[in-house]
Amino acid sequence: MKFENYMILEFPSKSANESFARSAVACFAAQMDPTLEELGDIRTAVSEAVTNCIVHAYPDGLGMITLRCRILKGNVLDIVIKDKGVGIENLEQARKPMFTTGGSERSGMGFTIMESFMSSFTVVSTPGKGTSVHMRRKLQRRK
Repeated sequence: MKFENYMILEFPSKSANESFARSAVACFAAQMDPTLEELGDIRTAVSEAVTNCIVHAYPDGLGMITLRCRILKGNVLDIVIKDKGVGIENLEQARKPMFTTGGSERSGMGFTIMESFMSSFTVVSTPGKGTSVHMRRKLQRRK
């Protein structure tokens, strides 16, 4: 699929980089003239995906997170967030609301939030090799 613009970032799975990733995507998406609501939804979905990498993919240390954004034809923002961490043993179970492996301080709503805020959402994971979250958001054209 052809794209109009893109960016790729790679950063360590430090908690400080969650806000960096969220802000970078928001700045990139700004060229599409999103509404504040659309921008908030995108920021939240990215935040959830990156936080999952930080908390779950690399539980015993730091690893790398790759973030790719593209602007596709039809005013669609395409986002892929990948890690090379521990992967997800049971993806079906992990996608259920309220399920978490992150302890009692985690809500288990990350995938549910991402899916509800984006136009499309897929996740692929291989135990021992990592996880890839692919999200798209079609933005309204404003005049």
